[in-house]
Amino acid sequence: MELRHLSGFVAVAEELHFGRAAERLHMAQSPLSQQIRLLERDLGVTLFDRTTRSVRLTSAGQALLEPARHLLAEAAVIRRTVRAAGAGEVGRVSVGFAGASSYAALPVLARAVTSELPGIELVLEGQTYSGEALGRITDGTLDLGFVALPARRGIHTRAVRVEHLFLALPDTHPLVERERVELAELAQERFVTFPAARGSAVRDAVVQACHEAGFAPRITQEAPDSYSLLALVGAGVGVALVVESARDIRLEHVQFRPLAGQVSPLRIALAWRAGNDSAALRSVLRVAERVLPTPAGHPS
Repeated sequence: MELRHLSGFVAVAEELHFGRAAERLHMAQSPLSQQIRLLERDLGVTLFDRTTRSVRLTSAGQALLEPARHLLAEAAVIRRTVRAAGAGEVGRVSVGFAGASSYAALPVLARAVTSELPGIELVLEGQTYSGEALGRITDGTLDLGFVALPARRGIHTRAVRVEHLFLALPDTHPLVERERVELAELAQERFVTFPAARGSAVRDAVVQACHEAGFAPRITQEAPDSYSLLALVGAGVGVALVVESARDIRLEHVQFRPLAGQVSPLRIALAWRAGNDSAALRSVLRVAERVLPTPAGHPS
């Protein structure tokens, strides 16, 4: 049984009340008439009673009509699904993220993908720090990740944010009276940071910046995420260097101050494995390029 024959049958059945079906079926050599006869031969039943004046469905035709409609509708869904998959509009894309930079960018991307590509499921994997994300992208267990540049070989990237480091202080700290703080003034402070073992790019940037200022930071406690880190700052456990986006996290007893002097910013990028031929990933990247454009003057 061919779908085009079923389609012809449904078309004729639905035209009966318009009076056009009799003329179309009585044209014995018409493609539609031939489709109906082939379908009747295939099923071994008569689907229409034909007279010189009228055409009507037989009981077999009436029994076939509703299942035929359902089958054609399901076939249409299958066609749309297959075409969407071929165009990269169906599938799953896993996204690793951690830290305030991705907290700011990820909702923008996720909302756009949900709206424009409803057939794609974003699998969001939190607390996936830059180093860990790069490792998982390389071994194929993660499709896409927010990472700090530069990245390793075999990874494609596109910069999406530029983050400057800010100082987070307890609101009782004497330095809150200053508009800007020299990094060297923090040499005797206790620091709270992100975990060393998870490949946090922010932690690496903090250590590097302190070394350039002439001291090694005295790290007394680690925190798994930006909210927890700032809560420790507010509790007076220590100070922290955080990315600018962290200022959007509002906690009582925490103040932010810019750093004086030259401190290298972090370039945050979307990263994916070279050779990942996922059509769904390509579609997500097209959306990301529009809603998370590369900052001016900072090519990936």
